[in-house]
Amino acid sequence: MLYESLKELPEGVRDHLPHHGQEIYKEAFNSAIKEYKEEETAHKVAWSAVKHKYEKTEDGKWKSKDS
Repeated sequence: MLYESLKELPEGVRDHLPHHGQEIYKEAFNSAIKEYKEEETAHKVAWSAVKHKYEKTEDGKWKSKDS
């Protein structure tokens, strides 16, 4: 299953990641699902991609590593 819009992302992604983080997740997931054909693997790849650019703060929010 490919995500065609950010509205289709899992609730945990939509509710917690900033817009740009959601875009990263969607693109990484879609690429990984095409390559690996396994949803669990695609979700792991997507989270890994997000974690290259974002980090979770002590209060549970995600912020850009560049800021």
